[in-house]
Amino acid sequence: MKRYISRITNWPTPFPFRNLNFFMVDKERNFGSKPTKEPINNEEGNQISDMLIDGFGRKHTYLRLSLTERCNLRCQYCMPAEGVDLTPSPKLLTHNEILRLANLFVTYGVDKIRLTGGEPTVRKDIHDICSDLSSLKGLKTLAITTNGITLAKKLPMLKQCGITNLNISLDTLVPSKFEFMTRRKGHHKVIESINAAIDVGYNPVKVNCVVMRGFNDDEICDFVNLTVDKPINVRFIEFMPFDGNVWDVKKLIPYSEMLDTVVRQRNFRP
Repeated sequence: MKRYISRITNWPTPFPFRNLNFFMVDKERNFGSKPTKEPINNEEGNQISDMLIDGFGRKHTYLRLSLTERCNLRCQYCMPAEGVDLTPSPKLLTHNEILRLANLFVTYGVDKIRLTGGEPTVRKDIHDICSDLSSLKGLKTLAITTNGITLAKKLPMLKQCGITNLNISLDTLVPSKFEFMTRRKGHHKVIESINAAIDVGYNPVKVNCVVMRGFNDDEICDFVNLTVDKPINVRFIEFMPFDGNVWDVKKLIPYSEMLDTVVRQRNFRP
């Protein structure tokens, strides 16, 4: 993070201050040094610093912020059963540091922020963070990716605090499979959160589904059926390898095969 901030601001490393608390929120002026080139406008006419444009001309105006490493599930493809070693609290970004960094990026042209984790809704100050982030001048979209376990009861306040887009993770429509995969109960809570999101007006509600051969590949068309009568977008995700999830290429179902399954099968409602 410090290396990236140094690259954006042109500040030398080590930084000329003790910690990130020396960032000051100031909506009337930019942080750090000025861009070396004139800002470029995006499709909406907003200015984007050349520091957010890569060598291929792509504009990187979408920032993901992890609010916590903690999670109330233990999904087999995500972490070991015993969990992971957590970073000591003093080394985690505080509420003010999150706001200061977000304001820095928005100042330079970021217009969409997604809050992730771990599970972002387990963070105690989630509502305050969302309220402050949504007030940043120039930010158009404040999204959150959640497992939905505690979302339903927090959703009205999150919407009021500025959450504009929702992604809810759900890998199976079968409660017993859910408990096996996540090592926790709570399938009904996720379904409740999806319905609650629809009820309060989110359209679409995006559902993220990691597809694994031999586990939920027989449910692909069942997930497609969710989109027939409700404002739901299902996003099928390939099973990806990383430390601790015992990845096996035999469980991988590529996107092309998922698409063929949907096109080929006729046992779901058109």
